[in-house]
Amino acid sequence: MKEFDYYIFIDYSVNLIGYIIIENKKLFELIPRISKFTHYKEVKNKKEVINYFVKHKIKEMRQNMDIYLEVFDFLKKHSNCIIFISIDDHEYSNFEKFVRVIDGNKTIVKPESKLIKNTPEYRTSLVLDTLLNIERLKRQNAK
Repeated sequence: MKEFDYYIFIDYSVNLIGYIIIENKKLFELIPRISKFTHYKEVKNKKEVINYFVKHKIKEMRQNMDIYLEVFDFLKKHSNCIIFISIDDHEYSNFEKFVRVIDGNKTIVKPESKLIKNTPEYRTSLVLDTLLNIERLKRQNAK
C-alpha cells in the first residue's frame, strides 16, 4: 500500500456533505480503535476518535462549495505532501478534474466505491459516513 502524508475523505448523506482530514500516522493509530467493528456508532467515546482528525466539518449540501474550497485550501498549504482523497462517486469526475488543475500529480483521488473493504481507507470512510448519519439524525430530531 502506498503511503500518503494525509488522507481526506469527502462524503454525502441525504442533504449533508462532510469531510475529514487525517495524518498518515494518526490514521494508523485510529485503525486499531475502529477495527473490531464495522461502523463508527459502536465506538464508546466518539470525541476521542474526532481528536485524531486534523480537520473535519459537516455542512448542508447547498454549502458543498465551502467544503471543496476548504479541501483545496488544504491542498495548497500542503503542496509538498502526497495526499489521498476519497470522494463520493457522484462527484468524483468533476472533483478529480479540479484537483488535477490545482495539484497536479501529488494527490490521488479515488471514488468511494473503489475503496477495498477492510482497508484502513475503507474503515476510516465509515467514520465519516457515521458522523454524517449522526448529524442528520440530530437535525431531524431537532425539528
